[in-house]
Amino acid sequence: MKPKVIKTEADYEAALARIERIFDAKPGTGKGDELELLLLLVEKYEDKAFPIDLPDPITAIRFRMAQQKLKRKDLQPYLGGKSKVSEVLNGQRELSLTMIRKLVAGLGIPAEVLLQTPGAKLESPARNSKARKGLGNMRVAIDASR
Repeated sequence: MKPKVIKTEADYEAALARIERIFDAKPGTGKGDELELLLLLVEKYEDKAFPIDLPDPITAIRFRMAQQKLKRKDLQPYLGGKSKVSEVLNGQRELSLTMIRKLVAGLGIPAEVLLQTPGAKLESPARNSKARKGLGNMRVAIDASR
């Protein structure tokens, strides 16, 4: 199979089948280069055909609470008093920049998720090349601060 831009489901299936056949190819060989190219083409097609939207901020906070077995009171250092925690989790109060900074630093929730307006549609960084570069820099800064 000669690698080409994947435009249809049939192209996608053919690329996956070829990847499976040459998956053990050694890097730096002809088949290794073909595998690398096919993987990039498949990734690009999947980003476009099967987008995954970012979760809204409250869902992300609740998910992290469940992951780390946190209670509402455990969020007070990040969000403020008991009433602020309740208001944020019930969608009655938006996150402030200070809250976002604390959640990023303390719970590791990505800033791009927390900066969204709850319920609003935000273009995923994977589909926004300008945002992708900025978010890459943001991730480096966040990782460096840990």
